[in-house]
Amino acid sequence: MNQMSGKNIPINKGNYTMETPERDALFEGYRGEGWADEYRAYRANWSRYPKEQFVSEYPLLVDLELSTLCNLKCPMCYTITDEFKGKVNAKLMEFSLFRKIIDEIDGHVPAIRLSLRGEPTIHPEFIECIRYAKEKGIKEVSTLTNGSRLEQGFFKDALAAGIDWITVSVDGLDGAYEKIRRPLKFNDILRRLKDIKRIKEELGVHKPVIKVQAIWPSIRENPEAYYNTFAPIADLIAFNPLIDYLGKDEEIIYEEDFTCPQHYQRLVVGADGSAMMCSNDEEGSVVVGNARSESVYDIWHGERLNKIRKAHKKKNGFMEIPVCRRCYLPRLTEGNERATVNGREFIIKNYVNRNQDIGK
Repeated sequence: MNQMSGKNIPINKGNYTMETPERDALFEGYRGEGWADEYRAYRANWSRYPKEQFVSEYPLLVDLELSTLCNLKCPMCYTITDEFKGKVNAKLMEFSLFRKIIDEIDGHVPAIRLSLRGEPTIHPEFIECIRYAKEKGIKEVSTLTNGSRLEQGFFKDALAAGIDWITVSVDGLDGAYEKIRRPLKFNDILRRLKDIKRIKEELGVHKPVIKVQAIWPSIRENPEAYYNTFAPIADLIAFNPLIDYLGKDEEIIYEEDFTCPQHYQRLVVGADGSAMMCSNDEEGSVVVGNARSESVYDIWHGERLNKIRKAHKKKNGFMEIPVCRRCYLPRLTEGNERATVNGREFIIKNYVNRNQDIGK
C-alpha cells in the first residue's frame, strides 16, 4: 500500500472553474497545443507525484517572481501591509539571474510561471524573459497579471515572444471592480480583453489562452452576469474563495490528515533569488535555498526542502511549520453556498470561519 494512503492531498484547491465541460476541455486542448503528449504527461504527473510522494529529478514548474512590486492598492492584498513591506525586498528580478535559472532547467522543467507576489508586467524585460524562455525550450510560459499593461502593442509583443497562458484577475464588474482593483477602470480592462480576443482571431491563434478569474465575494451577487460578460472574450472563467490574505484569522479549522502537494510539484524563486518553501509563503519566511549561488537541482533535492517533505508525511506534521498553519490549503472548506450560471449549478467551497468581506 502507498505510504500516503488515506492522506488528504489537495491538488488544485482554491481555484474553481465556472465553465461548461466542453469549454474546460477546449481550454486544456489549447494549453497542450504543440506538445500534446508531453502536456498530458505533465498534467498527470502534477497529480501523481504528490500522491506518490515522488521527488522527480527537477520540479514540474518553476515560479519565477519577476517583481515584488505592484502598481495597484487592492484592499485584500498583503503586499500593501506595513508588515509585508518590512519583511520583503521591493525589487525586480535581475535578468542575469533569470537567464541563469532558465539555462539550467532547459530540457528538464516543462513549465515556468512569471509571477508570484507583485505585478510581473511592470518588469522592463518582461517580454524578453518570455522570449528567452521559449527560445531555450520551455514548453509553457504563463503569468498572472492585473491586466493594467495589456494594451494592444504590449500584448502583441508578448504573443510574438511566445507566451502560452495569461491569467487576468478581474474582481467584479463595473464599480465593484473599481473599488477593489484601484486605480484601474473596468471599461479599460474590458476593452483590453476584447482587443486581445480580436487580435488572436485575426492571427488565427489559440495561444496565449486567456483565463479570467475573480475572488468569489466580488461576483457573488450576480455570477451569471460576470460569466456572460467575460466568457465570449476569454477561454476560461474561474473564481477563488476569499482566503486570509491579511493573516487576521484566529479560529482556523483544518482538514483531516492533510499533506501539501506543492513540494512535489513546483519550486518558487523570489525576485531576490531566494527559493521559498512554496507559492503560499508570501513573506518568504521559510527559505530553502538561493538561486544566485545554488542550482535549482540542488535546492530541489536539498536538506531544507527534504526536511519539510518529511514533516508533511507525519500526521498533522504541517502544524510544525508556522506558515503552513496559516495557509489556506489545509483549511477545512464547507459547501455552504450554491450559485447558478446559465442553468448550471455549482457549489462554492468557502473556508470555514473565513470572513467574506473583502479587506477583512
